Amino acid sequence: MKIALIGYGKMGKAIEKIALSKGHEIVLRIDLENNHELTTQNLLNSDVAIEFTGPSSAFTNLIKCTEAGIPAVCGSTGWLKEYSVIRDAFQKNGSAFLYASNFSIGVNIFFELNKKLANLMATHPEYMAGIREIHHTHKLDAPSGTAITLAEQIISEIPTLKNWINKTGEKSGELPIISERLDPAPGTHEVKYQSAIDDIEIIHTAHNRDGFAGGAVLAAEFIQHKKGIYSMKDVLGF
Repeated sequence: MKIALIGYGKMGKAIEKIALSKGHEIVLRIDLENNHELTTQNLLNSDVAIEFTGPSSAFTNLIKCTEAGIPAVCGSTGWLKEYSVIRDAFQKNGSAFLYASNFSIGVNIFFELNKKLANLMATHPEYMAGIREIHHTHKLDAPSGTAITLAEQIISEIPTLKNWINKTGEKSGELPIISERLDPAPGTHEVKYQSAIDDIEIIHTAHNRDGFAGGAVLAAEFIQHKKGIYSMKDVLGF
């Protein structure tokens, strides 16, 4: 598989290492210094694009992928207000698109546990839900995309919760997400239900970037030659 790697920071290099170890080829590496090389002609030399940049550039990068008509995997967060535009553009050109707030297999299992736990807690209003996420200081967005996914899952299961807030909750119906930025910290996410009697917690802690990178390569392998909109649930068969 020939891969266009859009974003060549620490995550991009981790993806490259795993992709090469699996026999794939990186035919295009795009970073801030050579962003002008992200052209339709260059993208057409690849089978799939993997986009890991940031909230300010993800939308433009993905539009270029739609113009080239190649499938794309995206792990950038902080741009999802424009998700429907990107989704529609990929559907229109008959290509494939897969976005995930987190590509780690462990985190996606964690998502499934989170939904199940929230469903169980929905009939126990004596427990107050909260989320805490810790990342490295270079992470540009807060809360993390993973934390937002966890929050949306909880809100969908617990009727008394109406929205999340990126600080300690002050009103009923708010789900607090506490964001901390510390080095080194690839990523920790904690979901806690607190009551006067006890606490219930589930925690996922990443030890390095390999889980995220490996999942991104797995997703790229999955969408090659496909059409439509997918998620990690499709990749993992959940």
